[in-house]
Amino acid sequence: MSIRTIRRFTDVLGLLSRGKFAEKCDEHFEEAIRTLEALPNEKGSATITISLTLNFDGGHVDIKPAVKSKLPEEKAFSGTPFWTYEGGISTQHPNQADMFGPRDTADRDRETA
Repeated sequence: MSIRTIRRFTDVLGLLSRGKFAEKCDEHFEEAIRTLEALPNEKGSATITISLTLNFDGGHVDIKPAVKSKLPEEKAFSGTPFWTYEGGISTQHPNQADMFGPRDTADRDRETA
């Protein structure tokens, strides 16, 4: 019987955790692609980090793999400007004239209720 010697890094990846590690890497890759494709401005970046810890003891090597992803964060909502007015808030700046006349939000709220 001859011993099969593994010398290629890519061959080792497929053997780690009986192939489950490679499957987990595939999942991270697919999630990164889906996230990037869903970006509203069609620009961004993702990072997938694979690390292998090799522990050697008297001719025996244990390889412990790990994978993690850094995906673009979902864009937060932008701020909406309001101005304080008579103990409440308003979307109309109090020092600017409204060319369409005053807006009464209380009347609009009653109409939609």
